[in-house]
Amino acid sequence: MATATNYQCPACGGPLHFSGTTQKLECDYCGSSYTVEEIDKKYINEESLEGLSGLVEYNCPSCGAQLFCDETTAATSCPYCGNNQVLHSQFKGGKLPQKIIPFKLEKQSAVNALKNHYKGKKLLPKVFSEQNHIEEIKGVYLPFWLFDGHVDVQLDMKAIRTAVHYTSKEKIITSSHYNVTRAGTVSFEKISVDASKKMDDALMDSIEPFDYADLRDFKASYLPGFFAEVYDVSTEECYERAKIRAENTAVDELRNSVSGYESVNIVNKQVRITNDKVTYSFMPVWVLSTKWRDKNYIFAMNGQTGKMVGDLPVDKGLFCKYFFGIALGVAAVVAPLVYFFF
Repeated sequence: MATATNYQCPACGGPLHFSGTTQKLECDYCGSSYTVEEIDKKYINEESLEGLSGLVEYNCPSCGAQLFCDETTAATSCPYCGNNQVLHSQFKGGKLPQKIIPFKLEKQSAVNALKNHYKGKKLLPKVFSEQNHIEEIKGVYLPFWLFDGHVDVQLDMKAIRTAVHYTSKEKIITSSHYNVTRAGTVSFEKISVDASKKMDDALMDSIEPFDYADLRDFKASYLPGFFAEVYDVSTEECYERAKIRAENTAVDELRNSVSGYESVNIVNKQVRITNDKVTYSFMPVWVLSTKWRDKNYIFAMNGQTGKMVGDLPVDKGLFCKYFFGIALGVAAVVAPLVYFFF
C-alpha cells in the first residue's frame, strides 16, 4: 500500500495549497503562508515508498479513508475530507521530474477564459453558452519531455528568376533557371512533447508555448492543491514527434534564406538530427470539462500564460444560414458579370 503525505500548516495543522498568485503555500484555515523551500524541508524526508501496478491503494492521512488512484497519479485530494496529498512513491523508478513550471493562474482565471473563449463564435449555439455548466475543473501538472539538440540540413533547390523586356512590337519574357544549395546547422532548445496518454496530443500542442524563464528545479511542495500525473509515454516515443518539429523548423529556416526568385522548389534534402539532452518536466494545465446534449467537451488552459483551447459545437441551422447567405451574395455579384460577357 502506498503512503500519502498531507501537506499541513505548521501553525494550525490545516491543509496547504500552492498559490499561483503569491508563489507560496497558503493555509486554507489560518491564512499562514510559507515558501516552497520551508515546506520542502519539513516533508522531504517523509516520502513513502511502495506503489502497485494498475491501481495504487493508500489511506488518507487525515480521515483514514481507503482510497485508490491509477499508477500515474502523483498528487490528488481526498474526496471525503478534501485534504491535498502527494504520493511520493509514484516518483520512484525514474519518475521524479527534474524541472517544473509552477502555476501562475488560479481557478477563476480558467473559468473566465472559457467564457471569453465563447465570445465572437458566430456559429456557436446560443443555448450552449447559456445552459451548459462546467462539470469539472482541475489544475493538473502534466508530464512533458523537453528536447535539446541540433539539426544539420542540406537543401538542393531549383529556382526561377524572370525578366521582362519590351520592344516596339512584342513583350519578351526571359526565364533563368538556377540550382541553389543551402547547408547549415539549426540548434533547438526545449521542444516540448507531452508524455501522458490521458491527454490529447493536439490539445497539449495547442496550449504552447510555455515561458521557460519560469522553469525551476522540481520540488514536491509545488504540488499541494493540484493534481499531478507522472509520465507513461517514454522519451523514445515522444522523440519522434520532437524530430518532426525540429526538422520542419530547420528546413523552413534554410528555405526562407533564399530570396530574389519567383519560385523556389526543394528537390532534395538531407537531414541529420542529434538529440543532445532531454529534461523531464511538469507543466501547469487547467483542464475543464463541460457536457451538452450528452456530449463531453474538453478545454485546456495554459496555467502559466492563460492560453485557452478546445473545440466548440456548431449550430447547424446557423451554419446553413451563413453558407447560403454567402452563396447568394456571390451569385448576386457573379450573375450580372456572366450576363454581360456571354
